[in-house]
Amino acid sequence: MTEIKVPTIGESITEVTLLKWIKPAGSYVERDAVIAELESEKATFEVNAEKAGSLEYLAKEGDTLAIGDLLARIDESATKPANSEATAPAKEIKAPTPPVTPITAPASDLKASPVASAMLADKKVDPKSVKPSGPQGKILKEDVLAALAQPGKIAFQGAALNTRAVRSEKMSNLRKTTSRRLVDAKNTTAMLTTFNEADMSAILSIRAANKDKFKEVHGVGLGFMSFFAKACSIALAEWPSVNAFIDGDQVLYHDYADVSIAVSTPRGLTVPVIRNVESLSMADIEKKVAELAAKARDSKLTQEELTGGTFTITNGGVFGSLMSTPIINIPQSAILGMHKIQERPVVIDGAIVARPMMYLALSYDHRIIDGRESVGFLVRVKELLENPALLLMGKDPVKTLLEI
Repeated sequence: MTEIKVPTIGESITEVTLLKWIKPAGSYVERDAVIAELESEKATFEVNAEKAGSLEYLAKEGDTLAIGDLLARIDESATKPANSEATAPAKEIKAPTPPVTPITAPASDLKASPVASAMLADKKVDPKSVKPSGPQGKILKEDVLAALAQPGKIAFQGAALNTRAVRSEKMSNLRKTTSRRLVDAKNTTAMLTTFNEADMSAILSIRAANKDKFKEVHGVGLGFMSFFAKACSIALAEWPSVNAFIDGDQVLYHDYADVSIAVSTPRGLTVPVIRNVESLSMADIEKKVAELAAKARDSKLTQEELTGGTFTITNGGVFGSLMSTPIINIPQSAILGMHKIQERPVVIDGAIVARPMMYLALSYDHRIIDGRESVGFLVRVKELLENPALLLMGKDPVKTLLEI
């Protein structure tokens, strides 16, 4: 019998949570096969089988385990089945099913009987307002009729109308760490926020004219993050205190821009890092954003990818936020909040015109960043966003040509 223990994954990490089993209990696993996924306070990681054999669970999904605790056993004497995919009959511990994303109209994969599907479409009933009673969450005719009999009354997902139920759910390690860091940021920094707004006309025009060719050439979409990351890298070079940390009675200045990007996942907020943004092309940035976002969704980010950023960008606009005050990602000293692009009336050359505007928010630690520096940084970011040609070298091409 080979014992599989929770591995050591970092000096400061003492416990992990068993997120899910990858292989069923009792199944025959090959050596080095991934058998489980664990979550620490910083990242998720996989556990591999050290030997080939039959897998025995010694922990349940959701359990909190200390480093060195027994996770599983592998019986090396087990005979490999003729079909390598075969598994021995055993009770498998299921992972909690994630909530289904609500939909607003009947879809081709909607779990509903034919009659119920037709009624949903005919009566224009939102499926999320219907409580399914059929097997495996299928909506039946009677469920639709019940919803029609109580118009405007929508039960919480998985609950009945008029319920007073309260559910208890254990906080994940990731959520606990996020909570602790947010409180630390509020309690240990002199945080202020300064605001501005940017006319996004030029960037929207560039994206509309070049997005198809950009994707054809680089294999990735042209989003907003590359413009913001590149603008911030230029502004950070010009305002070094915004890119610095306080370390005791020392100030650590960074001659590079490692930009953290906030990514929302079903298990909470993660902030992976794009290294040396000042040295990357727009395509390089977009590829890295796509790679990190995919890893975050699949819980595949490594501890290395989650540590070491010098500045953070968060985009609340994807959720519809018009304005917010982002909180500093310690030990960093500043964070830039992007928001929803919305057409608003602005005055240009004495005339009121509609422009696609975005509010920008810079939260900063006033212990190290003065008002002049915070405002100057944000004004510079605004200038670079409104004049994307400046992103090429940080200067006006015509003024550079004329040496003025």
